Amino acid sequence: MTDNQKLIEQAAAVASSAEGLSSQASDLALQISTAMAADASGGTPFFVMGLTVFVLACFVGYYVVWRVTPALHSPLMAITNAISSVIIVGALIAAGPVEISPSKWMGFAAIILASVNIFGGFIVTRRMLQMFSKKKK
Repeated sequence: MTDNQKLIEQAAAVASSAEGLSSQASDLALQISTAMAADASGGTPFFVMGLTVFVLACFVGYYVVWRVTPALHSPLMAITNAISSVIIVGALIAAGPVEISPSKWMGFAAIILASVNIFGGFIVTRRMLQMFSKKKK
């Protein structure tokens, strides 16, 4: 084998190594850009974060409602009514824009559902308090 052939083989090996390094650098650049985009948007997608909060709220709500003693149901209903009134304030803000958009329709639906929840809660609370009051003769 001549010196020229050895040089050609070494050049081919260096070119192959350079091609592999170029591919690895391209993959690394893609990973870095993906990581930076995730970091710029808050780290986790909104859907995943929202789903996590929803599932945790379901568990907490389940344990709060089923672990309450009967004597505390009336105060719990009053707190639920207060929370629903805060929801109405947020829904009014969402339904407030002049242009018609999906958020406006969602805000309107939230106003209707929270109103039903508030008035139904007041009716249930009143009936529960009547159960605890002394009967008049």
